[in-house]
Amino acid sequence: MREEIQRLIISLHCTWDLACQFNNTDHHTELNGTDRLIVRRGQTFTINLYLNSDSYQPGYSQLHITAETGPQPEEQYGTRAVFGLSDEINDTCWSAAFSSPPGDTVCLSVCAAPDAPIGRYILTLDGRIQFDFILLFNPWCPRDVVYMDSEEKLAEYVLAQDGIIFRGNAEYPVPIAWYFGQFEEGILDACLRILDMNPKHSRNPGKDCSGRRNVIYVTRVLSAMINSNDRDYGVLEGCWKDTFDGGVSPMSWRGSVQILRTWSSTSCLPVRFGQCWVFAAVACTVSRALGIPCRVVTNFYSAHDTNSNLVIERYLNEKGEIDSSTRDMIWNYHCWVESWMTRPDLPPGFDGWQASDPTPQEKSEGVFCCGPVPVRAIKEGELTFKYDAPFVFAEVNADLVHILKYNDGSTRKIVNDQKVGQKISTKSVGRDEREDITHLYKYPEGSAEERQVFEKANHQNKLHQQQANPGLQITIKLSTGIRKGCDFDVFAIVTNKTEEDKKCRLVFASRAVSYNGVIGRECGFKDLLNVELAPGGERKVPLKLNYSKYCTNLTEDNLIRLGALLIDYSTKEAMMAMRDIVLDDPEIKIRILGEPKEKRKLAAELTLQNPLPETLQGCCFTIEGANLTGGSSITEKLESPVEPGQEAKVKIYFTPTQSGLRKLVVDFDSDKLGHVRGYKNVIIGK
Repeated sequence: MREEIQRLIISLHCTWDLACQFNNTDHHTELNGTDRLIVRRGQTFTINLYLNSDSYQPGYSQLHITAETGPQPEEQYGTRAVFGLSDEINDTCWSAAFSSPPGDTVCLSVCAAPDAPIGRYILTLDGRIQFDFILLFNPWCPRDVVYMDSEEKLAEYVLAQDGIIFRGNAEYPVPIAWYFGQFEEGILDACLRILDMNPKHSRNPGKDCSGRRNVIYVTRVLSAMINSNDRDYGVLEGCWKDTFDGGVSPMSWRGSVQILRTWSSTSCLPVRFGQCWVFAAVACTVSRALGIPCRVVTNFYSAHDTNSNLVIERYLNEKGEIDSSTRDMIWNYHCWVESWMTRPDLPPGFDGWQASDPTPQEKSEGVFCCGPVPVRAIKEGELTFKYDAPFVFAEVNADLVHILKYNDGSTRKIVNDQKVGQKISTKSVGRDEREDITHLYKYPEGSAEERQVFEKANHQNKLHQQQANPGLQITIKLSTGIRKGCDFDVFAIVTNKTEEDKKCRLVFASRAVSYNGVIGRECGFKDLLNVELAPGGERKVPLKLNYSKYCTNLTEDNLIRLGALLIDYSTKEAMMAMRDIVLDDPEIKIRILGEPKEKRKLAAELTLQNPLPETLQGCCFTIEGANLTGGSSITEKLESPVEPGQEAKVKIYFTPTQSGLRKLVVDFDSDKLGHVRGYKNVIIGK
């Protein structure tokens, strides 16, 4: 009987069923739909062949099967596989076997090699039957390089269509909900199109498609193609200006779906505009869609080291004003992604999370991309490991040096304890809480391991750094209840820990600041030329920040940077304290009206109280959510302005399409408040 099956000759009149419902569910791709075959490599899928009574006979012809991907499939590149029937499936290579005896219906099992290129395929049986399918990475397959052995983590890093991204600052990380939507209609096609539009594919499509066997190669391509700085049909155009003419503010995006659909439907023109968390979130969506476990990571006080010396130097004058001519920056926070994979190209021990950064900052091998580099390589100071380890190492380890330029031209290093690379954060598995992963990137400060890493990385500035213990100290304290719309006080606390009288100059300034460290206009300023302190004495100097002044100076980031510069007249030593304030937006109250069930219409009642002492115009609420809003956003505009203290209130109706835990992402926009974000977890029943 086995020999008869192996010698099956398939008739031209055979029909077939790709069993998309069964196969896609078995391969965790059913949320993409079940109208076409989408499977993962290294795992068997089944084709049902319906034969006429005379459509096969025992003979001497083998069943020949070919699987091809790309415009120039060749066996030597792995983009064409030719194989026949086996006694049983071999999950180490392309293979096929019949899983039922011959009859009018025959079940053919096929398994793609666990290292096959991902993408669109044509499978041909005996040169007569052809059908299309899509092949993805398989993190459920132990032989695949993206294998992850935790169902809980797979649910979070591959299957979750929404998540949390952290913004704000290290003292006050602000969670925002994001709608990744990797299984929404058209998104997988857009992700595959990104691969096809990359310049490497245009130059050599055969080699590029062959490279899609390698998750390192694919991740690097995505890092380059999510941004459009190389004029390469990339997805997003970045903008870090105060205005966003010709596009929309990055703050207005609630998810990746609209971005990817817009890119795909406009002949691959870059979507305007993105900033780091948007670039990272879209990269996360594309990675998860292709089967790569991925998460968004936020690094607070992130260094942008343009000259690779691991030092960020900032020059200040005696008024505390920073020379902005240098390209080196400290970003209030910066987001990138981590992807899970093995690294057979590196020594053992560097598998697991790999950092890559789609935000265009510096070129790598002539292209605006960064990574992937093992997170452990950053921790161990292995700066020769691919890719772009020195740049990522600097983001979390660079030394921040402030230098005071006196009016007479002399300079003095300022004592300042601000550290780069704080509270590196990501969403916890299965929960909305923040997980601190700083320990994955850095050893504890001051430890012997940290010093060994700095020696290996030749981080001379850190190695020669001595703990300063000045007799004068300065810190900044905040009052309680700081929120957008109110006046509030901040305080510089100056302490004299010497045994002699001190006479000092104190410059206490506040300025609006963008999240990427660009300093804006002044929000409040005080220059005290004669601050006298007795031995052991302390002085508390207030600075009032009035809404009437800071309201027009704030960027959409709602950040104000406080700086207190203390100059000792007797020694010319300078000390500085810096602190950023995140002004709280008002809360959006979200109530779900009705019983949350599949295909049952619900209402979201949305309420926001105007916290400002002025009227809000042009108010609207927008909602969006995976399997909640049909893959698009729903907006409701308010007909009337909202007076100070009054509530903006609407009901927006939506119909869930899938059961399970979902996030309803909400945005409120107006002329004065800008974009205010909120979300609510909703459990949808069957």
